[in-house]
Amino acid sequence: MGQDQTKQQIEKGLQLYQSNQTEKALQLWMKVLEKSSDLVGRFRVLGCLVTAHSEMGRYKEMLKFAVVQIDTARELEDANFLLESYLNLARSNEKLCEFHKTISYCKTCLGLPGTRAAAQLGGQVSLSMGNAFLGLSLFQKALESFEKALRYAHNNDDAMLECRVCCSLGSFYAQVKDYEKALFFPCKAAELVSDYGKGWSLKYRAMSQYHMAVAYRLLGHLGSAMECCEESMKIALQHGDRPLQALCLLCFADIHRSRGDLQTAFPRYDSAMSIMTEIGNRLGQVQVLLGVAKCWVARKALDKALGAIERAQDLAEEVGNKLAQLKLHCLSESIYRSKGLQRELRAHVVRFHECVEETELYCGLCGESIGEKNSRLQALPCSHIFHLRCLQNNRTQSCPNCRRSSMKPGFV
Repeated sequence: MGQDQTKQQIEKGLQLYQSNQTEKALQLWMKVLEKSSDLVGRFRVLGCLVTAHSEMGRYKEMLKFAVVQIDTARELEDANFLLESYLNLARSNEKLCEFHKTISYCKTCLGLPGTRAAAQLGGQVSLSMGNAFLGLSLFQKALESFEKALRYAHNNDDAMLECRVCCSLGSFYAQVKDYEKALFFPCKAAELVSDYGKGWSLKYRAMSQYHMAVAYRLLGHLGSAMECCEESMKIALQHGDRPLQALCLLCFADIHRSRGDLQTAFPRYDSAMSIMTEIGNRLGQVQVLLGVAKCWVARKALDKALGAIERAQDLAEEVGNKLAQLKLHCLSESIYRSKGLQRELRAHVVRFHECVEETELYCGLCGESIGEKNSRLQALPCSHIFHLRCLQNNRTQSCPNCRRSSMKPGFV
């Protein structure tokens, strides 16, 4: 199969894929991959296969095609193709919660010599790196990466990238419990979809609606949360988007738990867990188990809660997510306190405080924890985060955290 025929078949596959005939599109692209002798065409079809498997939640297959694409890029001996393929490798590992590998591949992308693709893909590299740092609960580094991605989006008038970054920032602020910002950023994403998204995939609308649902639930606006989550789930079902279906099921379960309707919450958690396990989203599994544990605590079934916590703790340590570990130690602490088991209680108190130190989740001005309760936060240009009230009260001209770091003695 020559260059022109390869191009035509790739285009035909894209039309099938966009009209939700996913399996037909995949079969066509696989046939092109088997028969085409055109290296550039093979590279492009591998990119289509990576994207399609990502959206279906087939992350192991996504990784497999990303590895083949790297080999094709090396044969082409073109830095532009290398950059694109390393980014796909980073994204594949991000989806599989291999966050250290994601960061490593992103750094490889940034270390490649200047290319045409760098201007287009640099923001996406920064976004993937930010998501990986967030997965490891390295909040300052995550925020630095997201802000860098946002600058790329603004400088290149890339509204799609800006929409994705806004959703990630919504997730960031939900985790550090500034719920106003957790809602502001996905609302901004929804605004971008409304203003510029006429020709975009519906997944952008679905993504912004999901993040709005999460923020509304955290703010206690459960009716609005349910509406947004239903809209997101509707699109996810239409497009066979398994990862988003799992997230929506988790959000539905959390909404029902917030309403005290545990009977309805449990089967939603079960369905979410089933998909999360199938697609390999280990961090999602941790969130499900945390919700399940809270349900068991509400039912005073403390041993069942501890069982869910133990499973979640193993997964959280596996992926390196410190915030999840912190939350699990906090929940364990309250359970062992009610059981009157002092030795176990002390062990979890110690690990809880170690996790707070490791995540640097405390205000450098007042010393209080960040992320313990809903509070307005402010990031300085260095990406260190403080309580807004502390910055206003102290009227500081420079970052206290950076100032302290610069005063530490050096060792020769």
